[in-house]
Amino acid sequence: MTLHMDVRMNQRGITAELVALALEYGEWEGDKCSLDQRGLKRLLAQIDKTRSAALRALDKGGLVVVEDSAQLITTYQVPKRRKGRR
Repeated sequence: MTLHMDVRMNQRGITAELVALALEYGEWEGDKCSLDQRGLKRLLAQIDKTRSAALRALDKGGLVVVEDSAQLITTYQVPKRRKGRR
């Protein structure tokens, strides 16, 4: 980022992390990228769904998906490791 951008960010209390968030999830119009309240609410809903799915996968101990030539073949829970084995 340029020195001018760093100064403006600092004046406005906007971190590099927030700029990266806007650039990744915002909507481009010409040379401007905006992440408004509607976009942020959509992003948070998406994160909530992803978190929920991740928690369900964690409850199962993880999962494995097998594919061959871009065809999904099967899926199963990650086998539990026995103590004393690696």
